[in-house]
Amino acid sequence: MVQKLNEIFKKGSITYYNSSYFFPPKVREDVTKLYAFVRVFDDLVDSVPQKVEEFYNLRKLYYLEKSGYDTRNIVLQNFVELSMRKGFDDSWVEAFLNAMESDIYKKVYYTIDELLKYMYGSAEVVGLFMMKILDLPSESMHYARMLGRAMQFLNFLRDIQEDLYLDRQYLPVEDMEKFGIDRMECNEAFKGFLRYEINRYFEFEMEAEEGFRYIPARYLVPIKTASEMYKWTALRIRKFPCIVLSKKIKPRRRKIVVTAIKNFAGVYLWRFLNLIM
Repeated sequence: MVQKLNEIFKKGSITYYNSSYFFPPKVREDVTKLYAFVRVFDDLVDSVPQKVEEFYNLRKLYYLEKSGYDTRNIVLQNFVELSMRKGFDDSWVEAFLNAMESDIYKKVYYTIDELLKYMYGSAEVVGLFMMKILDLPSESMHYARMLGRAMQFLNFLRDIQEDLYLDRQYLPVEDMEKFGIDRMECNEAFKGFLRYEINRYFEFEMEAEEGFRYIPARYLVPIKTASEMYKWTALRIRKFPCIVLSKKIKPRRRKIVVTAIKNFAGVYLWRFLNLIM
């Protein structure tokens, strides 16, 4: 059971998966349950062709599992157990499922406000789920949402080529119009557009990091590591914007692990110095 969830998690995100090894074992198990749930729905709407019927069937099974019916689906079973134990708000789950459903019929986002509404359900609520898993105070809620937002926004920049293949455009059309572009092709206007959006990502990320003060040291290492890997990716794209049109930028596993080890030493040293000063 655990192995299957682990495989789903690993397939879905190398950065999150490798960073999660630095959580305590029980917390990592809960994080795996969460990301397995998120990934199975996301995979259905991201497949080519989209598995629309399977998406709606799985959503129905989720409601059955939540109502007490044994669906024998280990992803749903584990998520529902986690949700009840940690007190996930039902509206967060609904927002996530609605966002995934919108990927079936909505292909283009015209304004940043339109995109932010989508990102609430597709990413910000994942930050809220993590907040509950880590038992963080309610004061951290805004920052948890912002971290989810920042990471997904960078995913949109990193995955431009993949989204074009899926006939989707998440980056706002209104922003493209500011730079006088109507298609994703390598030129100076495109580079300016990408750098503009990268700066927006950094605004989201910097605001999210203000909430790191609410995260205990034993949980901060994997979160800080994932954040730094996203910033590394953003800097690469800012330096070479056109790279997103030909390849997907991802840090290697070695870089993730080395960064986590450095963060482990740095976080505990920083907390120790704060205690004695």
